[in-house]
Amino acid sequence: MVLNSTEAGRNSDPQALLRDVEALGDKLAAARQAIGRVIFGQQDVIDLSLVTLLAGGHLLLIGVPGLAKTRLVETLGTVMGLDDRRVQCTPDLMPADILGSEVLEERDDGRRAFRFIPGPVFAQLLMADEINRASPRTQSALLQAMQEGRVSVAGHYHPLPRPFHVLATQNPLEQEGTYPLPEAQLDRFLLQVDVDYPDRDSERRMMIATTGADAGTVTAVLTPQDLIAAQALVRRVPVGDSIVDGILDLVRNARPDSSPLDIVRRHVAWGPGPRASQALVLAARARALLDGRLTPSLDDVIALAKPVLRHRMALNFAARADGITLDAIIDQLCAPLA
Repeated sequence: MVLNSTEAGRNSDPQALLRDVEALGDKLAAARQAIGRVIFGQQDVIDLSLVTLLAGGHLLLIGVPGLAKTRLVETLGTVMGLDDRRVQCTPDLMPADILGSEVLEERDDGRRAFRFIPGPVFAQLLMADEINRASPRTQSALLQAMQEGRVSVAGHYHPLPRPFHVLATQNPLEQEGTYPLPEAQLDRFLLQVDVDYPDRDSERRMMIATTGADAGTVTAVLTPQDLIAAQALVRRVPVGDSIVDGILDLVRNARPDSSPLDIVRRHVAWGPGPRASQALVLAARARALLDGRLTPSLDDVIALAKPVLRHRMALNFAARADGITLDAIIDQLCAPLA
């Protein structure tokens, strides 16, 4: 097992760790069931969203309008007991509209002083709707807050609440008036999840449930303190040497300058950095806990390979000309792990 000294001390009692995992598993099962009563036909998206929160990361949702992305974020906030807010990104949205600003006001004693008014980023769960419509200046301000957990206004730092997560959405169809996120900023999202259309039965249930008198409601299953404790528990989950080696092989083989795969060398412009390995380890641990397992397996790594690597790799022109897709390349990268 790959454990540092701190983890080894915390995991010295396997029975205590097992009890913590089982207790968390019951709460997560209740959370999944509650979300499933409102969001139909998107179980994979629900699970990956929960994995992101458990791993302490941020999520990028890509899908056409009407696939319940906004509803998912609202439901997650309610079920997890988080203070959630939503920002609709537009080209004229300024950093102060998200971060907040200082205003000059007169006190009771007649003196004037600046007072900081927090923006919507001061929430535990923030939805940035159509983040690629915001200007690069506003994008960088939000993504800096995601990375550092604080914002800087007028030379003063203001810490963000804990836990703090951003779930951003993008519409893959409309590209007019958009500003694609740079690769370095995309890397700050733990996972990229492509939201597809629901199947026929799920769409039928959705149609009936959302057009009737009772649209369905959910209640809190966890608290912010529960989520913080769960995130700490994720980092205590032991990871086997075979899993670590599998993750390293997967990520390193996705880099065109060192990959033994011809399809990678010929069709990948640039590959994932070390943050991809870190994301896979954390996400695999979180996925194992979500399923009530004590340790992750190679199946977890394979299931998470596409959400972790999609936004950390890029195809070259030759790949586009030959009709090669990133998903096809990732499938080949995962073949030795199956």
